[in-house]
Amino acid sequence: MSETAWANLGAHGATGMRQCESTSRNNPRQTNALDLVRLTPLMSRTIGRSEVTIALLDGPVVLTHPDLARLSVREIPSRLRGTCAQASSAACAHGTFVLGVLSARRGALAPAICPGCTVLVRPIFPESASGNGEMPTATPEELAAAVKDAIESGARVINISAALVRPFLRGERALTEALEYAARRGVITVAAAGNQRTLGGSALTRQPMVIPVVACDLRGRPLGQSNLANSIGRRGLSAPGDGVTSLGTQGRPLTLGGTSASAPFVTGTIALLWSEFPAATAAEVTFAITQACAARRKTVVPPLLDAWAAYRVMAAAQARR
Repeated sequence: MSETAWANLGAHGATGMRQCESTSRNNPRQTNALDLVRLTPLMSRTIGRSEVTIALLDGPVVLTHPDLARLSVREIPSRLRGTCAQASSAACAHGTFVLGVLSARRGALAPAICPGCTVLVRPIFPESASGNGEMPTATPEELAAAVKDAIESGARVINISAALVRPFLRGERALTEALEYAARRGVITVAAAGNQRTLGGSALTRQPMVIPVVACDLRGRPLGQSNLANSIGRRGLSAPGDGVTSLGTQGRPLTLGGTSASAPFVTGTIALLWSEFPAATAAEVTFAITQACAARRKTVVPPLLDAWAAYRVMAAAQARR
């Protein structure tokens, strides 16, 4: 790897990807993941509103997937194609998986958190020849450009299921400026904490305007490979990231683990909260989702996402108006 900083896919490498053999629409493990973070009652209230726009900064996606709520997905023009040309590529598999967590149709073998919201696809990972274990990468400057493109395209929430490693000063400065611009525009940024088993934040997760997400198992315990840090413990959240099943690219569901799988649980919750409370500010939504789940802990491990508690905080605030 060169001295330039790189963004690395936040899920496991090839060992973390496996084709899910079951084709059943009944997935108790998926239900347990949604119940763990109390998303089920919020999802029963709404599928999301089209006015709430999520930017997916990831790989390209298979827009023709039969389980995808395609009418709610659009592409942000860039030098990288937003639609998959090679379904076998690791970048395409990753992007489609994360999109499925957010925007699969309800009833699909995927979390399908907010299919009624609009998703803007802005690739930061180019397609590779095959998913042979070499994970796609992007420079921090490219990530910063994608953040700005998402803002200009009307995004209210940005999902970055990637982790920065070996930050380089120039790239870190460009990314910081882009994230500060997002905050000024009232855009909430959610980012995977990464899976390098490190203690200490990255140029991405250290930013005070970013909500970093750590992966946990179905008992709410952080996975051993998740990166942890004081900044992540103070401002971040934990969400399901152990064997999450979502949309695959080659006719079968895909199961992944790691913080890439966890981040869209938080992003989807934010989108549903904004759908229920469209007049809320970014600060109000951020406070509800990060402060309602538990008292702030002075540890490197963030508290577990509690979507229903966040909803109740926002409902109470609206009732006082």
